[in-house]
Amino acid sequence: MKKSKVNPWLVVLGTVIVQMGLGTIYTWSLFNQPLVSKYGWSLNAVAITFSITSLSLAFSTLFASKLQEKWGLRKLIMIAGLALGLGLVLSSQASSLILLYILAGVVVGYADGTAYITSLSNLIKWFPERKGLISGISVSAYGTGSLIFKYINAKLIDSVGVSQAFIYWGLIVTAMIVLGACLIHQAADQGAVQETNTHEYTMKEMLGTKQVYLLFIMLFTSCMSGLYLIGMVKDIGVQLVGLSAATAANAVAMVAIFNTLGRIILGPLSDKIGRLKIVTGTFVVMASSVLVLSFVDLNYGIYFVCVASVAFCFGGNITIFPAIVGDFFGMKTIVRITELCIKDLDLERLQVPLSVHF
Repeated sequence: MKKSKVNPWLVVLGTVIVQMGLGTIYTWSLFNQPLVSKYGWSLNAVAITFSITSLSLAFSTLFASKLQEKWGLRKLIMIAGLALGLGLVLSSQASSLILLYILAGVVVGYADGTAYITSLSNLIKWFPERKGLISGISVSAYGTGSLIFKYINAKLIDSVGVSQAFIYWGLIVTAMIVLGACLIHQAADQGAVQETNTHEYTMKEMLGTKQVYLLFIMLFTSCMSGLYLIGMVKDIGVQLVGLSAATAANAVAMVAIFNTLGRIILGPLSDKIGRLKIVTGTFVVMASSVLVLSFVDLNYGIYFVCVASVAFCFGGNITIFPAIVGDFFGMKTIVRITELCIKDLDLERLQVPLSVHF
């Protein structure tokens, strides 16, 4: 019996649904204060949970490709979705910090990272000639999930309390990831088009090139400015521009909007005019904006332009880097190679709070 042909755009839809569910973990800050109020823990102790989540997410990528080879992509994503949802549901009953760290930190982070890297890398394989566009769609979905669930989770916490909010969050996310996984087909199994002139590097060959280390440095630098801005944009507005707290808070929404626009616009544009040209341009813009924020007397207009520019370029770079990995090292090993980029990004998530503190 002849196999039915897979529609690649259904794979896109499934991946978008999965990525939106995975991106909801970035609403964690909404839960910090309610947990402090309920259990009497310190805010710093509760906030550490998300650092553990980020570290676990990075660690999970060490084994994601091996698990995919063993179980298959769809089954792996479904299992990750169930584990993520279970971690959140059980977090509703976590009456100690250790339990919270294990469930909401280790379990949720590991499941999220496993599904994220495998679904993203698979989608890029389906569209080897449109890597920038496809990366942009996937990464934008991840960010959109966070944006939408900021309102959903905030409403849940206000209406049913923090413990019940964990349960509803876990159930919704599980449904999204499992549903999305049903539409995903593994590229290699379905004979996806993978025409490319790029030599397929092994991990050992890749680590022997100077390009991989330059890519790590570039990603680290881009993330440092982008993540620092995201964490400090309100404080910059209040302390350096003299804005009211309410006005400066609007900059948080502005960062989210321009970050998403950067992902949507620069990804597809990189397919047309070249990824390295785009990245070079974004580094010039980001460096200029940071210098202005650091050394120029600021008003609202200058502040807005600089913040929007950094957010736009940061969003674009996060989208383009997986595609650059495929350009340099080939599609066959893109999962393992992109894993290293993800670990670099999560190292930044741990470094930035430290730099803000000091």
